[in-house]
This record gives sequence, structure tokens and C-alpha cells, in this order.
Amino acid sequence: MGVSGSGKTTVGTALAERLGVPYAEADDFHPPENVAKMASGVPLDDEDRRPWLDSIAAWLKGQDGEGGVVTCSALKRSYRDRLRRAAPELFFLHLDGSAELISARLTGRKGHFMPPDLLRSQIETLEPLKLDEQGAVVPIDGTPEETVELAVAAVPR
Repeated sequence: MGVSGSGKTTVGTALAERLGVPYAEADDFHPPENVAKMASGVPLDDEDRRPWLDSIAAWLKGQDGEGGVVTCSALKRSYRDRLRRAAPELFFLHLDGSAELISARLTGRKGHFMPPDLLRSQIETLEPLKLDEQGAVVPIDGTPEETVELAVAAVPR
């Protein structure tokens, strides 16, 4: 989990490979209306996110017993709770870094529908993991390989 540009796809694909489990990219679960809205610079609201989260939840439920890695911003506790209802053992890795670092990454990223201008709204929306949520915070200020190592170490076996 984390804001756009935090490295979810990079870390998620490497983590799934290291763990030998299926991987899914949450962006692929967005309906076309959501992609168009974000591409035009308009943040999604909770109503926009509902079908997207339900699709991710269905994928998670289908991994029951097998495990899997799915990248998802999961910015609010209510979103994470919605996902946990489908997969009660869900473990979140919050990829966390400074706004300056993430902004620089977004500015250099090509071919993604999420414009850098929406970073502020995501940071404002982000509700960090609470103590009662299964998960860990993973700093992203190192190399991608270092971040993946921290992620692998944080995941319970």
C-alpha cells in the first residue's frame, strides 16, 4: 500500500517473485471511468473506489490458501477493512517515503495515467496503518533492491 509513486509495482512484482506467489496490479482493476477521471487530474472519491476495491477483494479471496501479492494504494482504513473482509489474514506493507522523494519519482515516470498533481490529494487522504492492523511500514529511501529486502523480511511466513 502507499501513494502513487511509492514503488508499489516495483516492490510488489519482486516480492511476489521472491515469495513464489501470484501478483496482481491494482491499477488493472480500475474501471475505465476511474482511469479517465484520474488521467484528467480529478481525484477519485469513495464511491469511485468502491467497485475497484470490490474487484481487488474478489482477487484476494481467490488466493485463499495460496497467498499472493496485490499492489493497492489502500489509503484509508475503511478501504483496508473492506479488503480484509474478503481476506482476513491480509498483511499490508506500507511503502513510505517523503513527499519530495515521491514527487521526484512521479515527475520522472512516463506512460502512467496518474498525474503528479494528484500526489497531494493522496498524501492528504492517507491514513497510516494502526497498531491493530496486520502490517508493517517499509521505508523507500534506499534502492529498489533494498526496499524489496525490507519487504521480504517484514512479511510473516
